[in-house]
Amino acid sequence: MERAFKSNNNWTYSCKRHVVFCPKYRRKVLTPPIDARLKEIIAGVAEETRSEILEMEVMPDHVHILCEVDPQYGIAPFVRRVKGRSSRLLRQEFPKLKSRLPTLWTNSVFCSTVGGSPLSVIKPYIENQKNR
Repeated sequence: MERAFKSNNNWTYSCKRHVVFCPKYRRKVLTPPIDARLKEIIAGVAEETRSEILEMEVMPDHVHILCEVDPQYGIAPFVRRVKGRSSRLLRQEFPKLKSRLPTLWTNSVFCSTVGGSPLSVIKPYIENQKNR
C-alpha cells in the first residue's frame, strides 16, 4: 500500500479523517442547489487552510468529508470554520433555510481517523521500542 505523506515546515504527517455532520433536527435541506454551493464553500475552506478534500458527499440530511488537515491547524478548527462559514453563507443565499431552522447545523460532529496501521500493530511496535 502506497503511503503519501505531507509536510509543512515542522511536521511530516498523514492525518486522514472521516467527518460527518448534520443539519439541525436532521432536516433534509441539503438539496440542489444548496448541496453544490456547500461543496464550493467546503472546498474554499480547505484551500485556505491548506487541507485536502479527498472525497466529499452531501446527502439531504448529512455531510461526509474525507479530508487531510495539517496537524498544526487541527481538525476541530477546520470543521468549525466549515460549519460556521457555510451556515452564514447558505442562510444568506437561501432564505428558506432561515425560516426552517434556527441554526443550520447541530453542535455534534462525528470524526474518525482513517488509514494507517491498525492498533494491533502500532501498540506492540511502541511497547517494543526499548527492546531494539
